[in-house]
This record gives sequence, C-alpha cells and structure tokens, in this order.
Amino acid sequence: MTAAASKQKLWGGRFTGNTDPLMHAFNQSLKYDQRMYAADITGSISYARALARAKIITQDEQNRLVEGLKLVLKEWEKGEFVIKPDDEDIHTANERRLSELIGPLGGKLHTGRSRNDQVATDMRLWLLGQVSDIENSLRGLLRVMVERAAKEIQYLMPGYTHLQRAQPIRWSHFLLSHAFPLQADLQRLQQLVPRISMLPLGSGALAGNGFALDREFLARDLGFQGIIENSMQAVSDRDFVVEFMMWASLTMTHLSRLSEDLIIYSTAEFGFVKLSDAYSTGSSMMPQKKNPDSLELLRGKTGRIFGNMSGFMMSLKGLPSTYNKDLQEDKEPLFDTVDTISACLKIAEGVIATLEVQADRMSQALEDSSDMLATDLADYLVRKGIPFRETHHISGRAVALAESRKCALKDLTLADLKGLSDKFDTDVTEVFSFENSVQARCSIGGPHVKMVERQIEVLRAAMGN
Repeated sequence: MTAAASKQKLWGGRFTGNTDPLMHAFNQSLKYDQRMYAADITGSISYARALARAKIITQDEQNRLVEGLKLVLKEWEKGEFVIKPDDEDIHTANERRLSELIGPLGGKLHTGRSRNDQVATDMRLWLLGQVSDIENSLRGLLRVMVERAAKEIQYLMPGYTHLQRAQPIRWSHFLLSHAFPLQADLQRLQQLVPRISMLPLGSGALAGNGFALDREFLARDLGFQGIIENSMQAVSDRDFVVEFMMWASLTMTHLSRLSEDLIIYSTAEFGFVKLSDAYSTGSSMMPQKKNPDSLELLRGKTGRIFGNMSGFMMSLKGLPSTYNKDLQEDKEPLFDTVDTISACLKIAEGVIATLEVQADRMSQALEDSSDMLATDLADYLVRKGIPFRETHHISGRAVALAESRKCALKDLTLADLKGLSDKFDTDVTEVFSFENSVQARCSIGGPHVKMVERQIEVLRAAMGN
C-alpha cells in the first residue's frame, strides 16, 4: 500500500508509512458492519441537510450529496456495490463511493463529523429497526401460545415440582405459565426503545460539533426520541447494546425453560406432547429415534446469547473515557444476538403451533397418580373444621396406608378413612376427581377454567388483541 493510498483513508493524512497488511485486515470491520449500509446512508442524508441548514454547504450541494447517497443505497440494494481493499468500514466505503459518483463534493459530507458519532448513530438506527421486527416475532409466538391455550383448555395433566408429580392442572395453565414471562419480555423490549432512540450524531469525535449544527433537527429528521446531551458520552455509550443483549439473555432463558419442559414431555416416558416432523430430526444410527433438535437448539443457543452479552461487558468494563477501538467489538456480538434470537422466536412459534397434545397420555398419568389428590383430601377435612396442620398429617397417613395396601388413595374404603378421622363421610368420594380438584382452585391465578380464561384475556389485552 503506497503513502498516497494511505492518504485516502479518513485518518491517512497524519501517516507517511505503509500500514501492515495484517494490521489493515485486523482493523477492518466492513466484513460485518456492511449490514448497516442503509442506516449509514440514512444518517448521512440527514447530516447533509443539517450542513445546509447551518450554511456550511449550499442547497445545491445538499441536493447533489443526497442524490449521490441515494445512488449508493441503490447499489447496495441491488447487490452491485463493489467493495475496495481500502474500505475499512461501512462509513469509509460509502463515502469513497459517494466521491467516485459526485466528485470532490463528497469530501464535504464529513465536515464536523467523526466516525465516532457516525457509528454510534448507525448502530442505534439499525437496532431500532431490528427491535421492531423482533417485537413482531415475539408477538407471533405469544399469539400462538394464547390461542392454543384457549382451544385446549379442557385438557388436564399432572403439574410438577422438583420434577415429581404434585397436583393436577390444565395443559392451558401450563402453557400460559410460560406465556406470561414472554409477555413481560415484550414489555421490557418496548421499554428499551426510548433508550436506544437517543441521537449521538452531531457530537463529533468527543468535543461536540464545531459548526453549530442543529441537533434537534437531526433528531427529528432521523426519528430519534431524544438527544444525548453530553458529546463525550454520546460517542462512547454502548449501554444500549448491553441492555439489548441482557434482554435477549433473559428472553432466551424463558425459551430455554419452555424447551426443557417440552423435551421432557415429548419423551416416551411422558408422552404428553408429540413434536411435528418439521421440527425434529432422526438418528444417524437408530431408525426409531425422533429427536427434539429444535428445542435442544433453543436451549443451547441461550448460552451463546448470554456469552455474547458477558463477553462484550468484559470488553467494556475497563475502557477510559470516550471512544476506544475496543468498542469495535460491539458489533459482532450484537449482530449475532439479533440474528440468533430472531431465528429462535420463529422456531419456537413453529414448534408450539405444530406440536400435538396427547391428552390420553396426560389423563393416564393422572390416573396412575391418585395420590396427587392428597392435598385435596386435606382440604376436605379443613372444610370440616380441622386445622390444616392436622389435616396435612391425616392425609399423609392416608397416603402411607394406601402404599402399605398397594392400592390407590381413592381405593381406600370409608372405614379405612374413618379410622384416621371421624370427620370423613360419604361425600369424600367427590375428592377423588381431578376435574373437581382443578375447579376447586378458583382464585385468580388458579387452574379453574374461568381463571384460565381470565389469563387468556389478560394476555390478549396486553398484546392489544
């Protein structure tokens, strides 16, 4: 690379020697930041307008700059943009091509602007568009979960604590227990937008713009909700990147827990759900296998997204004030996080939409575990006036008696039960109904059919349906 070629770089005038080719490749970010080409051009168009408003360029020059930038945008959109070896990043590439198209006037675009405020603006603009798409995908997943819960509200299944059968619930109640955390994730995503939508442009390299540019105009023109007040903070702030990746880590944690439950429930030992072939794979050795790879990948990619977030925080934590090249490490983890969670939300929606509920297997699992109604037996005695601590003990003795007899709890005779408490009567048979057990839990949050319907309506309202 010659000294003349070096001077074509945005920073080349200071340097007289050649750049080590390895250093050039090490420093180059265009291979991954070119995906921000539209955001970069959008920011540059607004900046040209701001320069004209400040009388730094004429109206005619503004028009020529804007038309040239639109031509560059068309080349990117048509796949015709030719990347040159000296294009370090998307900003250098676009400005180089602009000058090729309109001549030396292209050099005026960078007046008072630094790549420091430019890249920060590009990232925020780009991420705002991605957040909108991700919000739509999250809404799609939630909608499938809620509507499935509404249609399959009659199915009962065992509920678990410690992976041990605990109490009967509705399948819909289970599904909605995963939908509510995702609905909170939707809220959190929406709450990120005002903090992402803060304008850095017009801050220069660190000390502000020297040409009295109207930053309020720039914010309005680019659709930002606010302006970063301190120029030093504006060029170095990447909290919005960290915060988005934190959000993605928590959202993926929720998807991972849902995936784990469905992986377990899809095993032959449970058989509560059957995954669609579209979201399963076979074994290379065992023909009978149907593996839940979609769910396992969702679970596995949670670690990947968390790693992106924690890795970038380690890059960020020790930086001195304003811009440092370490901040170039913001893009790859952010881009990967956006790509990964976007795909995961779509895959999760497909899995939930296409799985088959095996209601008979759920029902059989309940019948095989009538001791799950032990709490209902205790509650029965509470309604007879006995304190719960005592009824809990009596019910436990009933379970032990059934185990010693090698029979189900419901198969104990009235005489057996009266031997434990004289409060038992013929109406005790009503306890041994899973439907009655579920319907007895009729407070807000319970699996009573009306309460599950309430949950469905709360979620529909939260999504604006």
